[in-house]
Amino acid sequence: MLALLAGCQAVPAPTPFATDGCSLFPDRLAGGADWRNCCVTHDLAYWRGGTRDERLDADHALEQCVAGRASRVLAGVMYAGVRLGGAPVLPTPFRWGFGWPYGRGYQPVSPAEDAQLALLRDAWHADNAFPTCTAHPL
Repeated sequence: MLALLAGCQAVPAPTPFATDGCSLFPDRLAGGADWRNCCVTHDLAYWRGGTRDERLDADHALEQCVAGRASRVLAGVMYAGVRLGGAPVLPTPFRWGFGWPYGRGYQPVSPAEDAQLALLRDAWHADNAFPTCTAHPL
């Protein structure tokens, strides 16, 4: 009976997507290059979470996007920052999988969870006319 009840636990729902642009980092140069949309796309991937490989792909996509809008040096600095500061074990609002309760780690996203996330992502896009970087399609 306990095994049956354990299988009926409520699965945590993802939180609605929110972003602050480039967390703890400038979004653009004064009067110059603007890479905020790269960060928003990266935040969408981090909010979604998933596997270790998906995180690496998202970080590489951020690096490529920023390199195309600003410079390879800046892109390298940002890449190093997200690799160090975005681990899912860190209790930060910008950790890998921040759309889920803390402790999810590198758990793959199921098709049912992906459908929930798509609805929340689409709702955010409907309220925010903000283009994301095409280097990492979601």
